[in-house]
Amino acid sequence: MITGTIKAQIDQIWNAFWSGGVSNPLSVIEQLTFLLFIKQLDDLQINEENKAEMLGIEMARRIFPEGTDDKVEPYENLRWSRFKNFEAREMMRIVDEHVFPFLRQLGEGGSSYGTHMKDARLGFSNPNLLAKVVQMLDDINMDDRDTKGDVYEYMLGKIASAGQNGQFRTPRHIIQLMVHLMAPRPQDVICDPAAGTCGFLVAAGEYLRDHHPQMLRDPEQRAHFHNDMFHGFDFDATMLRIGAMNMTLHGVENPDVSYRDSLAEEHGEDAGRYSLILANPPFAGSLDYDTTAKDLLKIVKTKKTELLFMALFLRLLRTGGRAAVVVPDGVLFGSSKAHKDIRRMLVEDHKLEAIIKLPSGVFRPYAGVSTAIVVFTKTGVGGTENVWFYDMTADGISLDDKRTPLLDNEKLGPVPTAALSEEDHAKNNLPDILARWQALDAEAERPRTAQSFMVPRDEIVATGSWDLSLNRYKEIEHEEVEHQSPAEIIADLRALETEITEGLDRLEDMLG
Repeated sequence: MITGTIKAQIDQIWNAFWSGGVSNPLSVIEQLTFLLFIKQLDDLQINEENKAEMLGIEMARRIFPEGTDDKVEPYENLRWSRFKNFEAREMMRIVDEHVFPFLRQLGEGGSSYGTHMKDARLGFSNPNLLAKVVQMLDDINMDDRDTKGDVYEYMLGKIASAGQNGQFRTPRHIIQLMVHLMAPRPQDVICDPAAGTCGFLVAAGEYLRDHHPQMLRDPEQRAHFHNDMFHGFDFDATMLRIGAMNMTLHGVENPDVSYRDSLAEEHGEDAGRYSLILANPPFAGSLDYDTTAKDLLKIVKTKKTELLFMALFLRLLRTGGRAAVVVPDGVLFGSSKAHKDIRRMLVEDHKLEAIIKLPSGVFRPYAGVSTAIVVFTKTGVGGTENVWFYDMTADGISLDDKRTPLLDNEKLGPVPTAALSEEDHAKNNLPDILARWQALDAEAERPRTAQSFMVPRDEIVATGSWDLSLNRYKEIEHEEVEHQSPAEIIADLRALETEITEGLDRLEDMLG
């Protein structure tokens, strides 16, 4: 877990950028990503050099070439361990004129670790700021994978707390809930078609490390984990860089984080490829038919992005593949033909398993829209028997724009380290959701007045619109009201009148 000392160091770096004239949080994280990538390249070469020296063999991989090109700086000077000791103006010259062109050259060469550096640029011209940030980054002890990942996650949290760029991040505890609901397995091939900072993929990787540690000791499974398991797509170059770095710092060596407009490109090559989809895609409203992938329009004819993403998930999943995705509430009860078609497919053609209604404040302050997590398995032959509904009313954090924690850290998230009381549960429903999900058989006995309950497939089909809104099936528990006679009501009113009169008299005496 990240310590208070490291948090303070990162806060100082952030403040240094701010005072140095770089105030856009997305620009800050992008520049930090570049610098961490440069440091990572040097760390990789140092590891290779140490291995070669220890074993007395040639280096297996050399990132910085040997020798000197007469037209450029010696490659040794482009290494973090070398230029970090230079005077500020000389460091700026080396980094701006030579290190960043070297990064762009890596990208153009198709290197797996340089793919997203093709247009890398140093985004400020203050030598003192560069020297200060390089020194502060160098002072943070990031020797182990956990610390590297936590440091970057904390940096990404700065985006979420800084305003308009927060839409790129789903709250981490919601991601963790969805990952724990799906419980990824070592053989899974996992995809997020709107990856952003790759939060879902990172959380899935961490879950696998925690629950299947033996996987990384098996050569075949380890190769699958590092090269073939994780796939994230986005059409924002900055997000791709940040997402790729997030995966790298969390110890995934060669994730497939690549450019793709998921709703506009045909998916023939990827159709049926993935066994698990975890996603919270952006819902921008409507797309033009002309810019929408034709294979998606064959599934559902619509311009609505939320419905097109649902069609995309069904297209990308292999038979037997599972998904946990966030959708706006309109998907659950919308009245258009396209809305009904998607719901009919989920209920009748595949296996719809759960609808978890989220409180409307979960994505504040960036959006107040009501959403839900939809969990389903692609079968192509039906399989829905009962659909589990859960009415989440609290996620451990206040549902206003401030989003402040309501409990201590050890009681937050879906798997808290401390037991929750009934009062705590009212502030954090996530552990209860996970516990009930893992014991679904008992849910059939719960009444419709409970926080969670089962609804049979036939009842959903009988609505005629395959309505999946929780309020359609939830029953309100009415408390019995004690009825008073007219005489009793009059007596109560007179007693109240006497109390008010006596109170006014006492107030007059006091005022005097």
